[in-house]
Amino acid sequence: MHATPTFGVTALAIEQALHQHLSPTALEVIDESHLHAGHVGAASGRHFRVRIHSERFAGLPRIARHRLVYDAVAELIPQGIHALAIEFLSL
Repeated sequence: MHATPTFGVTALAIEQALHQHLSPTALEVIDESHLHAGHVGAASGRHFRVRIHSERFAGLPRIARHRLVYDAVAELIPQGIHALAIEFLSL
């Protein structure tokens, strides 16, 4: 069994960045790195899933919502985000 490498970025850091930039009304950040152990990309960073709803997304197409999320976590990507799956919630 392969161990998941340790990287500086955490789900909490992602959550804090998203709260700061997007003021979400619902947010869940899940570290799914353990599901990708042994995967080639696992050596270069962690895998996260973000489930989010924000009023900032109102009226925006999916690609624009993705850009807002990636802009919010841009400083964290070099710290070890290999993959970021984003699910936009409807409330």
